[in-house]
Amino acid sequence: MRFITLFPLVCLLLLTVLSAAWRVEEMRMVHGQLLPRQENSDSENEPPTTGATPTTDAPEETGSSESSSTDDNNDSEETDTATVTSSGSHSTHTGGSNKTTSVDPRLPPGGISMITPKPTSTTYYKVGDELTFVWNYTSLSNTPSAVNVVASCSLNSETYTISSNMSVSETQSVVWDTKKYQANATVPLLTATYTLIVYDESKEIDDVASAGELSSQNRYYFGMYVSQDYEDLENFVCATCSGALSSTELQALKFGVGMALITVASFTWFATGFGIFST
Repeated sequence: MRFITLFPLVCLLLLTVLSAAWRVEEMRMVHGQLLPRQENSDSENEPPTTGATPTTDAPEETGSSESSSTDDNNDSEETDTATVTSSGSHSTHTGGSNKTTSVDPRLPPGGISMITPKPTSTTYYKVGDELTFVWNYTSLSNTPSAVNVVASCSLNSETYTISSNMSVSETQSVVWDTKKYQANATVPLLTATYTLIVYDESKEIDDVASAGELSSQNRYYFGMYVSQDYEDLENFVCATCSGALSSTELQALKFGVGMALITVASFTWFATGFGIFST
């Protein structure tokens, strides 16, 4: 009796479970989400909503042409930069009148080659005359903006400025008015040997020059003498002769030598006459 009483209740419970299972079966899983089936017939053919952005078949342009143009410009700029960098180490550039050129470090420094006076012989000048020097530059790759020209005296170790901050030309010349210089000189010119030196105005006179630069070690030697008024030979005294004698001193020397010879001859005659040297 109890089973018959509970049978309708069991049937009702079974129907409830089957109904719930049928509802669950209508639901579907999309991308990990449990969504109920839409009842709207208009949206049956539409794709399910998944929360992701749909993509189209045509690829979307992302500015590739612009990037390509930018890359081409960058490549062009890099090429230009490389060209400038590569050519800069071999090109010649000027700043004012100063010319700088990259040269082989194995090459010798530049110098001067005298034209006037001739470098094959030493020329002697009289202090008071105008001295003219003409020269060319040799092996000079880097031309200085200006040069200084000086004369160095070996007797008093003085340096006399002939010209300063002088513009450079292929054939260089300078005139030294020694008369004007001697009239106002605090250190007068002497009778001595001088050295003509031409060096870069931006450097010291004893700086060591690099390859292709002007070196001050290529020098020219010349002599100068100070003229004096006419004087008789008897009264003339040689200024550079340390053992020179005057005419009076020379006559006294001759007289003394003569008296010595007379004395020796007289004594010899006297001793021989009296038989002093006889045996």
